[in-house]
Amino acid sequence: MGYKVAVVGATGAVGREMLKTLAERDFPADEVVALASGRSAGLEVSYGEKRVLKVQNLETYDFTGTDIGLFSPGAQISAIHAPRAAAAGCVVIDNTSHFRMEPDVPLIVPEVNLHALPLFRKRRIIANPNCSTIQMVVALKPLHDIARIRRVVVATYQSVSGAGKEAMDELYQQTKASFVHEEVPPQQFTKPIAFNCIPHIDRFLEDGSTKEEWKMAVETRKILDPDIKVIATCVRVPVFIGHAEAVHVEFESPITEAQALAAWRRAPGVVVVDRREDGGYMTQIEAAGEDATYVSRLRRDPTVEHGLAFWCVADNLRKGAALNAVQIAEALVKQGLLAKQPA
Repeated sequence: MGYKVAVVGATGAVGREMLKTLAERDFPADEVVALASGRSAGLEVSYGEKRVLKVQNLETYDFTGTDIGLFSPGAQISAIHAPRAAAAGCVVIDNTSHFRMEPDVPLIVPEVNLHALPLFRKRRIIANPNCSTIQMVVALKPLHDIARIRRVVVATYQSVSGAGKEAMDELYQQTKASFVHEEVPPQQFTKPIAFNCIPHIDRFLEDGSTKEEWKMAVETRKILDPDIKVIATCVRVPVFIGHAEAVHVEFESPITEAQALAAWRRAPGVVVVDRREDGGYMTQIEAAGEDATYVSRLRRDPTVEHGLAFWCVADNLRKGAALNAVQIAEALVKQGLLAKQPA
């Protein structure tokens, strides 16, 4: 018995990746509906290699009979339409930031905290974490199981696709313009992104951190352990797809490099590429289009009593968004938590 799935925000980068991922993983869907704003209604989007879906208007769509809604339309739109979908019996897996820190909405990374999944029953909404948080907690969980994590210091190097299609277009246009001595003023970012790094993602908070940095701290605690201290510096870099992170971890008890490598090699969703030689590590361009979180450059951190440092990269559109959402839907089916809705 297949399910009816609605992809909300289907014309965006993440929405298109959701459709692609559903098809690639052969999710048991009898029907897939592509939804977006009224101005996008009538456009066509690909579902797999051979199927094309006509986009329907989210504002007028009736979610009755829809089993799963994969949402990625922006926080303000999810705030309106996710509860409407849930009230109609649809289970919403929302990729926006709107519901993540609400206590009665589970924030799920399947490799890390599937035990929290049944909490969705109260509101029929499940939150997908921030892309930079997802890859970090996937890498941290196997280590936390060995030696409890006390503190994390992380610097991110985040691709422009995390800011949407217009941001990708801006990087392309600015890069092209630089070779003919032209200037394309920044519109999606506060400074030029081509050949530059911008230490500013989302808005600034009163303490000097940005909202993106705050998300990494509070989401890590909600997903992994409320006692972990996290400080992040989040940087936008001139890369189209793929986030990278330099992670420094302090543990409560001893942990060796060999123990960490062995734990990662056993862990779902983690691939170790760590050779201490030229090119013996993963970069964003190599992770693009891949499902795994890749870890490299593992070494002891001698500045704390029990410390390790490592580098991790992942495709932010896949594991950082679409794949994680589809994996949550797969877990709902596998655990028998998804009751088929009457049409």
